[in-house]
Amino acid sequence: MAQLTAAMRKKLPNSMFAIPATRDYPIHDREHGANALSRVDKNGSSQQKAQVRAAVKRRYPSLPYFKNHKS
Repeated sequence: MAQLTAAMRKKLPNSMFAIPATRDYPIHDREHGANALSRVDKNGSSQQKAQVRAAVKRRYPSLPYFKNHKS
């Protein structure tokens, strides 16, 4: 996964985050989208999980995660 520096993260528009209001879980590329899913599954609330899954699924519907996963 490509490194996302603090400066790069600041330049991303809110739309590149799974939770735009708090700028949590960047999903600007497929690798970060997959990582966001993994991180929220381990650390997020049920509301955050739903929000991140929906955002990643909209942006990257072909990620293997969605083929067999039931939300």
